[in-house]
Amino acid sequence: MDIKLSVGVSNRHCHLTKEIYDLLFEEEITIKSSLNQPGEFASNQTLTIKSAKGQIENVRVLGPFRNYNQVEISASDAYLLGLNPPVRKSGNLANSEAITLVNGSKEVTLQNACIIANRHIHMSTKKAQELNLEEDEIVKVVVDNSKSGIMDAYVKITDNGYFEMHIDRDDANAFLLKNGDTVTLKL
Repeated sequence: MDIKLSVGVSNRHCHLTKEIYDLLFEEEITIKSSLNQPGEFASNQTLTIKSAKGQIENVRVLGPFRNYNQVEISASDAYLLGLNPPVRKSGNLANSEAITLVNGSKEVTLQNACIIANRHIHMSTKKAQELNLEEDEIVKVVVDNSKSGIMDAYVKITDNGYFEMHIDRDDANAFLLKNGDTVTLKL
C-alpha cells in the first residue's frame, strides 16, 4: 500500500524548559507562527548557539516549553560547530553533545542537549491504527523527483498528531524537498 504524505523541513531550533528560557530572556515567549503539530509553535525569540569552534545566530526557540532542553541541528551545522552529535529521537539526550546558548550578555551551557533529529513521521493514534503502525516502527519513504530515493523514518504517534514527515535541512537538500512537498509511505 502506498500512502502520500507531506514533508515538513525542520531547520535548526531549540526546545527549552521554562527555567532555562527565563535565564536567557526577560520577556514572555511569544508566538511567531503555529506549526502543523497541534499546540506547537515557532516563537519570535531566537538565540545564538555556540561551541568552542564556532557559532550560529538566529536559532529559533520553539514552544511550548518542555521538561528537557534540546538543540536540534543538522550534520552541516555540526561540522561548522565542530561537534559530533548523535542522530536520535527527540528527547533521547543521554551522551549527546554539550552546547552553549547565548542571548546578548546572557549565556548558559547545556550538557547532553544537542542532537541531529532522526527522520520521523508524525501521526495520530487513529491514523496509526488505520495504517497498522506502531510507535517507533521504522518505515520506508520514497521520494520521486529528480533526486529520487528512499529514506527510513520512524513512526511518532500522539493522540492528535498531524500526519507529516519531518526531515532536517540536510535531508531536504539531498532529496530536493521543501515544506509541503509530497512523498510516499510504502507499507
